[in-house]
Amino acid sequence: MTLSHTAVAAKLSGKASLAGMTRAGMADALRALGLPEREIRMRVSQLWHWVYFRGARGFDEMLNISKALRATLDDSFDLALPEIVEEQISVDGTRKWLLRLAPLDAQDKGAEVECVYIPESDRGTLCVSSQVGCTLNCSFCHTGTQKLVRNLTTAEIVGQLLVARQRLGDFPERERPTDGLVPSGEGVRAVSNIVFMGMGEPLYNIENVMAAIEIMADGDGLSLSKRRITVSTSGVVPQIERLGMDCGPALAISLHAVRDDLRNELVPLNKKYPIAELLQACRDYPGASNARRITFEYVMLKGVNDSPAEARELVRLLKGVPAKINLIPFNPWPGAPYECSDWETIERFSDIVFNAGYASPVRTPRGRDILAACGQLKSETEKLRARARLAAEGG
Repeated sequence: MTLSHTAVAAKLSGKASLAGMTRAGMADALRALGLPEREIRMRVSQLWHWVYFRGARGFDEMLNISKALRATLDDSFDLALPEIVEEQISVDGTRKWLLRLAPLDAQDKGAEVECVYIPESDRGTLCVSSQVGCTLNCSFCHTGTQKLVRNLTTAEIVGQLLVARQRLGDFPERERPTDGLVPSGEGVRAVSNIVFMGMGEPLYNIENVMAAIEIMADGDGLSLSKRRITVSTSGVVPQIERLGMDCGPALAISLHAVRDDLRNELVPLNKKYPIAELLQACRDYPGASNARRITFEYVMLKGVNDSPAEARELVRLLKGVPAKINLIPFNPWPGAPYECSDWETIERFSDIVFNAGYASPVRTPRGRDILAACGQLKSETEKLRARARLAAEGG
């Protein structure tokens, strides 16, 4: 029998964390304490409010729960979150956190993942990871050079959001950082958007990703709109329809090429699910419309995929898909085999796409100085410290 994350954590430490649990998980935890069935729904609602709405860090804060039950909860559970091992803050305000996860079993020495917070004038976006490492080996992606260690649990995915909101003071009556880089003001949320664009392929961990989204979107807790939660996939075609039917977040596709031969090189998953098959899955994506467009990510690689002919072919391929194209200037990393396209080339490509009727924003590179930009994430267990590596390379 495979142990759940809750059961394994309890086995190792004697206590399981309620932070990151689903409602069903909390209900099971309370049953294990012997609470009467008639109380469980009410108690779950109370815990949910304290953990996900108020961001409680201890059971002593839960004042509408009796002292006796608080003591019982404290004896059996905690509210532990992934540990911030390192925080780096870019000159543009982007924050990257290296997070250490609790061991899942006796052989697990505690994996690490990175997540990134990107503040903007009208939103704050948190880029979360879904796996430790990645299996896809996309040739332009630094993360893809780290081998897959394991999937993240539901709690570990939600934990990234909870850590960010704690660190940014994004719960009621919590103080925000005083460095002036985090949006502030009454009713302004520090984290308003979630993108599954960190480490890993989300659709290879679809069960935990969908469960995490349901927790993030629950209106009684974290209360993020699913329209503001985007799952990015390199094209795991069999799971795309299920994601839309059973969960319904916004969808993004890491496309990056308009020919199968080139995409096979850039995104090796294409050999299994070629472009035509992927685009048909996008046309069939439940809920896709002009109001809810699918985002196609296209990294701009100098002399590789950035010609006017490829821009025109991209337009042809996307016919019939409610789409916008997100052009991403390539973010270099030490030893990268590509260069970023010239700015004039990117603008020419964007103009062709835009004139064909598609929104084609060029993503402003963020956090490059701390290796926090798109495609640069890679946990410290598999790399030299970013600054030391850059210094060693003479950069």
